[in-house]
Amino acid sequence: MIHVRIMKEPSGRISVFEMDGHANFAEHGQDLVCAGASAVSFGAVNAIMQLTSIEPDVDQGADGGYLRVAFPVTDQDAQVQLLLQAMIISLQTIELDYADYIKLSFKK
Repeated sequence: MIHVRIMKEPSGRISVFEMDGHANFAEHGQDLVCAGASAVSFGAVNAIMQLTSIEPDVDQGADGGYLRVAFPVTDQDAQVQLLLQAMIISLQTIELDYADYIKLSFKK
């Protein structure tokens, strides 16, 4: 199962998200849940970097089963937060249809 943890500050600001595990929905290379979650998360990080010129702190596992991204507070934080909210909505949509393979949780 893919576990997605979104860490929020007391203000509600998203400071970090972390993903680990494998969906195991299908064979490697055929796993739609893994591909969807990866596309959504990497797409959001790439969009943040391209649109805001912010360099988040990215930690990636060698086997593709781990991703942690931390976002510094900047003058463009409102844009970053909007893109992260969009990412969360997309991941929740995947979770609705594939709850046995991906789980989101929020931590403060």
